[in-house]
Amino acid sequence: MNALKAALWCVLALAAVVNAFTSLAFDGAQQVVLSVGTGTAVIASAVVLFLMRERRRP
Repeated sequence: MNALKAALWCVLALAAVVNAFTSLAFDGAQQVVLSVGTGTAVIASAVVLFLMRERRRP
């Protein structure tokens, strides 16, 4: 489980960096396709990490 969380954190960080880079490096349709793909990876990994969090019970 911890290996999966570590991989998801890596995907989240890498996709966020690539997403920021694509807006500077590419134009037109190529930028849109890369941005949508990396944005989807960011959102998906964030949602899975949120759902996998340990819930604290009082």
